[in-house]
Amino acid sequence: MVKLRLFPQETAGLQALARMSEHILASTQTLAELLGAARADFPELTQTLRRHEAESTADFATLLTNMRTSFINPLPREDLFALGQLLNETNEILTGAGEVIELYVLDRIPTRVSDQLEILSRQAELTATAMKSLNDLDGLEDYWLEVLRLSKRADHTHRVLVAELLAAHSPSTFAKYSTLAGQLAAASRQLRTVATQVGSIIVKES
Repeated sequence: MVKLRLFPQETAGLQALARMSEHILASTQTLAELLGAARADFPELTQTLRRHEAESTADFATLLTNMRTSFINPLPREDLFALGQLLNETNEILTGAGEVIELYVLDRIPTRVSDQLEILSRQAELTATAMKSLNDLDGLEDYWLEVLRLSKRADHTHRVLVAELLAAHSPSTFAKYSTLAGQLAAASRQLRTVATQVGSIIVKES
């Protein structure tokens, strides 16, 4: 027997969060392409990042509309809003990283920047999976802890990268590459905040 739902729209907010997390994952994949792309391909790939960001913002607007119009929300409104805002801002940061590559014409990316992006991509994968599972909070504790672990690794990688850049480059070149490294580090910290928000929800809803 199929269970009827009086409020079939109540999961729309969770679906919007899941789509926003998928945009983050897609953006990390586009950034990976950018790191190895020729200069001539920078504008097109950066435009792809802007498109992911625009789609994320549209999903955030859908989330807000759903929160206002639904009688029943699967999670407290303040938690849905916080997650949506954090995910949308993460997309903005990733677009900023792409724009740094394009505007500064960074076509000789240090290996450790790729290490940063690899860690960030793993955080994005875990986040995308978690956002599809918010209706089963009991299964998300491992996600929370793993993203925190990855974030610590990302912070260490960032510190080492900055030190290496400072030792190997002129002040102007250092400024360019450290700006990119800073964008990636900011995105990693943002995803850590998403995981922390999920951890807070787990505690409150337990």
